[in-house]
Amino acid sequence: MLNVRWYLTYKLSIYRDLMEMAEERGVKVSHTSIYRWVIKFTPDIEAAVRCARKTTGNSWFADETYIKVNGRWKYLYRAV
Repeated sequence: MLNVRWYLTYKLSIYRDLMEMAEERGVKVSHTSIYRWVIKFTPDIEAAVRCARKTTGNSWFADETYIKVNGRWKYLYRAV
């Protein structure tokens, strides 16, 4: 699963690089196995992430005030 996560998170497009990264951590795996894992587990990971993602609203708030700049009052607003 760590190799699949690396593939999806860091946009590593070469499976042989992932194979070398796994071998550095003591896991012996072929690049074709990593490819099959990516194909098999990506939909499950995507569904889990989609459910955990917070929805965004479409409401805006405006914060407005007057401030003094060089002795003159100026209108200041900020949309949040």
